[in-house]
Order: sequence, then C-alpha cells, then structure tokens
Amino acid sequence: MSISIIPVRGIPEAEPGDDVAGLLIGGLAASRLEPADGDVLVVTHKLVSKAEGRIEEIGDDPEARLRLIEREASAVLRRRDELVITETHHGFVCANAGVDKSNVRPGSAVLLPIAPDRSARRIRARLRQGFGVTMGVIITDTFGRAWRHGLTDVAIGVAGIPAVVDYRGTTDTYGNTLEVTEVALADEMAAAADLVMGKAKGIPAALIRGAEYPAGEGSSADLVRSPGQDMFR
Repeated sequence: MSISIIPVRGIPEAEPGDDVAGLLIGGLAASRLEPADGDVLVVTHKLVSKAEGRIEEIGDDPEARLRLIEREASAVLRRRDELVITETHHGFVCANAGVDKSNVRPGSAVLLPIAPDRSARRIRARLRQGFGVTMGVIITDTFGRAWRHGLTDVAIGVAGIPAVVDYRGTTDTYGNTLEVTEVALADEMAAAADLVMGKAKGIPAALIRGAEYPAGEGSSADLVRSPGQDMFR
C-alpha cells in the first residue's frame, strides 16, 4: 500500500460569507486534482472559520484577547502567564480556547468553527454533488499535547470516515489479543496532511489518496476523552 498526500493550491484567502466548498472545489481544479472514491480532503479550520465569519477584531489589547478566550471557553483548566488551558464548548481541551492571531490580518483573531463536524458534512456533501464520489473530509487545528513537546495538527471536524478505529478484541501478528488499541485515524490523517500544508505556506487543504480505512461515520466527539478518563485534569 502506498499513500499520496497532495497539497491543494490556488485557494484564495477566505472572507466572511464565502462559499468554502466552492473555494475548495476551485482549488482542486486549479491543482488539477480529480477526487476519487475513498480520498480524504483535509482542510485547515481557518479557511472554514473565516468563511463562516468567526473573526474578531481585538487590536493589540491583551485584555480584549483574554476576554475573548474566556467567552469561547466553557471552562478554564489551567493558567500560566498568557497561556490559558481551556475546554471549549465542543469538548476540546486546548490552549486559549482556539483563539489564534496567526494567519489572520493584524489586530484580528480567528476562532474555531461553531460546529466543525457539521461544516465537514456540508463540504463533503458538496464534493459528492460536484464530483460524484464518496470521500471523507477532516477539518483540522493545531494542538499541543500534555505529555510531549511540540505541536501537531488534529481533527476537530470529521465527516465520511471513522474518527477512531477500534482494534480491541482483534489479534496482532503474534496472535496476542489487543485489549486497549484504539487508533485515532482522523488525527493521524490531520497530522500527515500538515506535512504538505505547513504553517506558513498559504496552503489550507490537502488531498490524501490511498489510505485504507473501514467504512463508517465518525465525529470529532469520538476523539475527546471524557473527564472521568482524563488523568491530566
């Protein structure tokens, strides 16, 4: 098995009210990419958030930024200097409730989509209508991790693929029964796509081709560990 991860170029900067699916379809055409059944389109949330109007003007006021973070958070879990670890209304535990001043015009902040799974489903439906194929869509953001240095992209919106693949009860190559193995498929694809999208390349989407995954419909909620299972809270 081989997997291709192909950047989708030619997508313009999104503005509030833009048709995000239309921007993606235009980018696929500009990149001469014809989606096929089983492909997965990975999209950075900032393209979606900007098109959905999830932008706030805060200038250079740190207090305005903090008020915005507190507004977007359903709970504040930790604070250290300007860093605030929060839980969002989606259930995500992340820095600053996803409020981000990168890749947006100065004085502005971009927020997470209100319902990223719903946004992913809408994009997927348009892709199916436009290309006649059945494919997956993942919307991503960049998160830190409690037990490792560095950032990586993760899935915050999922449509058309399982978010988590449960291998519990199956056996490995030695015949051992797997008891705890659940693979975060959507997160793996999100991180892989960022290898070609990057943080400063202006490429907000990538097409993954050749990945094998079981049939099923997942959501970003499948990736969120419940508070009772979270040893870091």
